[in-house]
Amino acid sequence: MTVTAAPPDPLRIGGVELHCRLIHGTGRFASDAVLRDCLAAARPDMITLAIRRLALDGSGRNELAAIDLSGYTLLPNTAGASTADQAVRLARLARAASLSDLIKVEVIGDEHTLLPDPVGTLDATRELIADGFTVLPYCSDDVVLALRLEEAGAAAVMPGAAPIGTTLGIQNALNLTLIIEKLSVPVIIDAGLGVPSDAARCMEWGAAGVLVNTAIARAQDPPAMALAFAEAVTAGRRAHRAGRASISLEARASSPGAGVPAS
Repeated sequence: MTVTAAPPDPLRIGGVELHCRLIHGTGRFASDAVLRDCLAAARPDMITLAIRRLALDGSGRNELAAIDLSGYTLLPNTAGASTADQAVRLARLARAASLSDLIKVEVIGDEHTLLPDPVGTLDATRELIADGFTVLPYCSDDVVLALRLEEAGAAAVMPGAAPIGTTLGIQNALNLTLIIEKLSVPVIIDAGLGVPSDAARCMEWGAAGVLVNTAIARAQDPPAMALAFAEAVTAGRRAHRAGRASISLEARASSPGAGVPAS
């Protein structure tokens, strides 16, 4: 049997269609040149960028001015917000600047762990949906919170695998798999992934995509790591669609024993 190329398998979020399921971050890179090389290696369709880094309110320098953003679907995020009101204000700044109606809501509730504030995240999500945004909230791996965000109208939900920037990898596989199984909207695993095998596992479970930043930016060879993550996402998605073999507690020989001559 010849294995043919996989049929098109786009990820649809709101009115956006993505063919690469790796969402690439743009922060913490050593230089603009390194970021450009990573994007060229991974070839993502969507990149996320912190609204505050763009200085849309005229408060400073646009830190991504040297990056050509025109070839990507932009996912502005409200990083730095610690209240729902701050997140909403940042989202409206991004829309006023014609960046996107897509918004990744981040409302940080604790400065040490950088874990999201569940109440603030839900409040901001509800307000921005009412304001016409396509909202992708970043949240902890709380199954019930993920369900409430879906009920509020989130276009996708983005639970973290570990605290932001730690690269600790998957810390609570049970909760992540429960969120993937229970939600009908896309689940994109965000924050804390460390190596490509983390991304592949998430995709094998049925995650719609992953968002990776620090694990690429801090790698010894960031462009090579960007490519490795892109390949892992593709492999994990292909494995999920193929369907894993059933698990058995009884050993089963892969080759028949009948008809083998006795020694």
